[in-house]
Amino acid sequence: MHFPGFYDPQRAGQLYPPDVAGAIAQGALAGVPPAATDRRRQLLLLVDCQVDFIHPQGSLSVPGAVEDTARTIEWLFRNLRQVTTIAASLDSHVPNQIFYPTWWVDEAGRQPAPYTVITGNEVAAGRWRPVYEPEWSREYVYRLELQAKKQLMIWPYHTMIGTPGHNLMPALYEAMAYHAAARQAQPIFLSKGTIPKTEHYSILEPEVKVPDDPHGRLNTDFLDLLASYDRVYIAGQAKSHCVLETAASIVNYFHDQPDALGRFHVLMDCTSSVAHPQIDFEALANAAYQEFVAQGLQLTTSTASIDA
Repeated sequence: MHFPGFYDPQRAGQLYPPDVAGAIAQGALAGVPPAATDRRRQLLLLVDCQVDFIHPQGSLSVPGAVEDTARTIEWLFRNLRQVTTIAASLDSHVPNQIFYPTWWVDEAGRQPAPYTVITGNEVAAGRWRPVYEPEWSREYVYRLELQAKKQLMIWPYHTMIGTPGHNLMPALYEAMAYHAAARQAQPIFLSKGTIPKTEHYSILEPEVKVPDDPHGRLNTDFLDLLASYDRVYIAGQAKSHCVLETAASIVNYFHDQPDALGRFHVLMDCTSSVAHPQIDFEALANAAYQEFVAQGLQLTTSTASIDA
């Protein structure tokens, strides 16, 4: 098919001021019916498709993410008539959070390097000491392990609110603006990750619940919104972390509703795993997705046709 004139596949991984007005103008001329007329409602869920995760110089760049983004954009163009709504999450952070070096120091007062794993036993032994929320932080690392979650990982500073790394990739934003104009459909944006004392991989819930924060619990309203669609397609970054944990939240919430769970499809060639010097996140992710499939989640690719 012919893609819109503003789209250049070579720019999928580049930074530039997005031509929002041009994309909207071309979308208005696309000649497709408005989303309100869709008898079969389908949603594209974009997980953390942000500069810091996708651009090669992003602070937490995921290998393969540029190519994933191009495939996602082109999937959207090919299926413009079938995609009713686009929803996009934004990982949103501030300087002092429990997974950043600023939160911890060792016996000599030195901060941990990025990609350091901090265990409950190390905290109990004084190997690492929390600078903030000491009582919560000591309990937190144990609760992570008891809940069979990943151990606490120290990450490079990423998707900081107010920085370019927090933005969606320009080519993807242009595609979203094009869709909004073509289908007369408002995109949905979901911010997550702003609670300092917990990780927030899943776009639907933090790793450890924070009951006194409005964003500190399972987002059942958004889950129910997703369930109102006939089909939901999931793409974004990273396959091993935020996409994976989002899928886990969906599987856990709809575990006793096989019809609802079967509506969710992960575009597996539109997501990639975080690279780590010691941990094989790709293998761990693949094993987890196979468990999800056994419970009813669907895996597909951007080249597979979708139902009209």
